[in-house]
Amino acid sequence: MYYALKELRYKKKLTNKDMAERLGISKPFYCQIENGSRRLSYDMAVRIAEIFGKKPDKLFYDDYMIHRNKTNQDK
Repeated sequence: MYYALKELRYKKKLTNKDMAERLGISKPFYCQIENGSRRLSYDMAVRIAEIFGKKPDKLFYDDYMIHRNKTNQDK
């Protein structure tokens, strides 16, 4: 799950539907990205970050590292 993305979306008072419309994708597709059940492509990460005026690494890096560390601990 992309916690920073969800938190930022809440702070900006945007709904999943708002994000999907801005990105030109369906609401279920966006929800799957935010919940981590669909892989986030680099292109989509850039597009999402642009909506918030951020760089993709600033928005997604911490969540990536948390997921990576959890995966390594499960091995």
